[in-house]
Amino acid sequence: MKTTSFRRVYVWELPVRLFHWINALCITVLCITGYLIANPPAILSAAEASNSFWFGTNRFIHFATAYVFLFNLVFRFYWSFVGNKYANWRNFFSFNRRFFRRIARVLKLDILLLDGQADAAVGHNALAGLSYFVLFLASLVMIFTGFGMYADMSTWWLPQLFAWVPGAAGGDYLLREIHHATMWLIIVFVLIHLYLVFFHDRRDGLGETSSMISGYKFVEEEAFPEARQKKLEQTNAD
Repeated sequence: MKTTSFRRVYVWELPVRLFHWINALCITVLCITGYLIANPPAILSAAEASNSFWFGTNRFIHFATAYVFLFNLVFRFYWSFVGNKYANWRNFFSFNRRFFRRIARVLKLDILLLDGQADAAVGHNALAGLSYFVLFLASLVMIFTGFGMYADMSTWWLPQLFAWVPGAAGGDYLLREIHHATMWLIIVFVLIHLYLVFFHDRRDGLGETSSMISGYKFVEEEAFPEARQKKLEQTNAD
C-alpha cells in the first residue's frame, strides 16, 4: 500500500483571502440589486410615497457596492505585484506551451473525469488561473459599463472618468445589454467555481475549501522539487 506524505503550506495570504470574501459578497449584492433594477417587481402599497422608497434604496445599495467592488479589484491588482508567489499575476496568464498543456490536463481530469496525473500546482492550477483572468476582464467590463451609465447621475470626478463609455459603446441601451449579459456570465462562473472547489475537496481532500479561510493547503511532498530530488536519489541508491 502506497503511503503519501503531505506538507502544510501557507498559500493564501490574508489580503488575498479578504479580497476573495469581499468580492464574493459584492458580486452577490450587485447581482441581486442589479436584477431588481433591470426587472423591478410591481409592489402595491397604500403608504405615503416618501415611506416607500425601496427602489431608491436598492439603487443606492447597488451603487455603493459598486464602489467597494472597484476599490477591492484595484487592491487585488496591486497585490498581484507585491504578494507571495501564489498571488502573483504570472499565475493568471502565462501563455506558453507548458501552460496550455497543464490546462488540457486539468480539463481531462476535472471535466471529462478521465484518469491521469493531476496538476501539481500548489496555488491555482492553470485552468483556474486562466478563468480568474477572464473573470478579471469581465469585472472590468462591469465597472466600465456600470460607471458609464452612472456618470450622468453623479457629479463626483470618479464616475465622470467613465462619461465617455456610453458614446463609445453606441448608447445607454447597448451598454445596459452588455452589463446585463456580463452579469449572467459571472453568475455562470461562480456556479462552476463552487462546483470545482467542492469537487476537488471531495476527491483530493487537500483543504481546498478551508484554505480560503485559514490560508493553508495540504500538498503532496512530491509536488516540491527538493522532495522529488530526494526520491530520485533514493531510487538511484537502491
